[in-house]
Amino acid sequence: MKKILTAEDDKEINRLICGYLSSQGYETLSAQNGLDAVRMVREEDLSLLILDLMLPYRSGDMVLQAIRQFSDVPVIVVSAKSDTRSKIDLLRMGADDYITKPFDLDELLVRVEAVLRRYEKDTDIHGCAQLSYKGLVLDITGGTASVNGIPITLTSKEYAILELMLRRPTKLWSKAELFESVWGETYLSDDTTVKVHMSNIRSKLKKADPDTGYIETVWGMGYKLTP
Repeated sequence: MKKILTAEDDKEINRLICGYLSSQGYETLSAQNGLDAVRMVREEDLSLLILDLMLPYRSGDMVLQAIRQFSDVPVIVVSAKSDTRSKIDLLRMGADDYITKPFDLDELLVRVEAVLRRYEKDTDIHGCAQLSYKGLVLDITGGTASVNGIPITLTSKEYAILELMLRRPTKLWSKAELFESVWGETYLSDDTTVKVHMSNIRSKLKKADPDTGYIETVWGMGYKLTP
């Protein structure tokens, strides 16, 4: 059963969301402040987080920033703010969808189902022995890589970066997310390490397959696989 956390400080709204999602077959949890929301994302095996922006102790945008340092759980932001800039900022920070208050519970359910479908599509290759994207193939069991059948040599960190990106092929990765996921250390705004490794990866892929783009830079945001 999929487990959904609703982080909403309005007790009645929280109760309504949890009750409705429970009636649709989901297991539900609730948090009424930002500190509890971060703690529960860390401790619980969640399928989705529904996140209100106006939370006490730690605001929703701060919660989103915090959990993106250690979790890729899908997040639907709920907010009274309807301006486009707010939506763009939250999506750039790592939200998967954005719904404006007041909203219909049926609309929320449709958003929940859509986000879960996208996430499952991105992650359904986790159990595979191989990950592939265009001509690039990573043999997870053997720890090898090839492009169009030709082996390429990658360092352990280069391999880890590519594996991370191929497991979530539609995700935009910030430098901080890549660094903290691959190196396991806190990112301190020094992006040289990530940039150098990404440059080396691109060079090796281009040498093996000059006519195909694999990784693109989204300026000011990070990296993603080239569509």
